[in-house]
Amino acid sequence: MTVSVRLKEEDTALFKKYAALNNISLSDMIRNAVLEKIEDEYDLESYEKAIAEYKANPVTYSHEDVARMLDLE
Repeated sequence: MTVSVRLKEEDTALFKKYAALNNISLSDMIRNAVLEKIEDEYDLESYEKAIAEYKANPVTYSHEDVARMLDLE
């Protein structure tokens, strides 16, 4: 699939210089940046969900507790 993006000339120059400095194609650089952004947002959403669950039921277990619960000791 091909995607077109309109950029200002100074943004294009910056992106090309960054890609060249990191020895990657402009396409790979943009793809990696978008994927990282999606991953960051997913991580934040997961974190917020985990915090909400913890606040609703603030129970924690030590490593030793978990090992005993899983019969690993």
